[in-house]
Amino acid sequence: MCEFFSFVTEPEGRPNQRFYFDWEYRKNHLKEDGLDSHDHICKVNGFTGDNCNKYEYNPLTKVFNVDQINSSINDSIQAEQWVKNLDFKKIVEPLIIKEIINPLGLKLISKPNKAQILLLKNWSSAGDSAGDSVGDSVGDSVRSSVWDSVWDSVGDSVWDSVWDSVGSSVRSSVWSSVWDSVWDSVGSYTGSFFDIKYNIDLLPNNKLLESGLVPSFDGKTWRLHSGKNAQIVYEISADDLKNFK
Repeated sequence: MCEFFSFVTEPEGRPNQRFYFDWEYRKNHLKEDGLDSHDHICKVNGFTGDNCNKYEYNPLTKVFNVDQINSSINDSIQAEQWVKNLDFKKIVEPLIIKEIINPLGLKLISKPNKAQILLLKNWSSAGDSAGDSVGDSVGDSVRSSVWDSVWDSVGDSVWDSVWDSVGSSVRSSVWSSVWDSVWDSVGSYTGSFFDIKYNIDLLPNNKLLESGLVPSFDGKTWRLHSGKNAQIVYEISADDLKNFK
């Protein structure tokens, strides 16, 4: 499966040219499948991929992949140099290129302050995460790529650590609530990589994560986790959190 960002070159026929879908095309074809399909890029540009070199690049992780070299000329070095200097506002205008922060890799916050608890309170009433809004605004291939990048860098680590931290203190019957809260938190952090107006306020959650605090909720109790082992550094019932000032 081709992933964002995909592009092709045709060094034997048109050297130093790259073919891809820019923002002007993408925003008018958001419901179209294959916005990062090498074959679709070739088709729209009026040629086949038989003699094309096919590449992929993730602007968040900076990973460059050679998908196929079909030409007798291997221009992968030039292609990598080009894509790493590309202005991605021209590819997905709302995309924000920034470092992916793993909150559990930051310094342990042993005692959250009042401002951070108020962020938790605001986040507790925010509702669902921003995933659908992202897809509607930038296209599924971009949403999936950014989600995968953030989840690989943050989600797996956060989930495993929160599981180990909370598991002994809650019943198995509420694990779906804990999972949903972690999923929403990471999903909403994913939303911070796009300059999009959402139906919910993502800022409280994202400020918590970027400060080194991960929220979780088991249906009755909210918790804040910090440090490499997702240590529970704060607990408060949902009712008490609503009344926190």
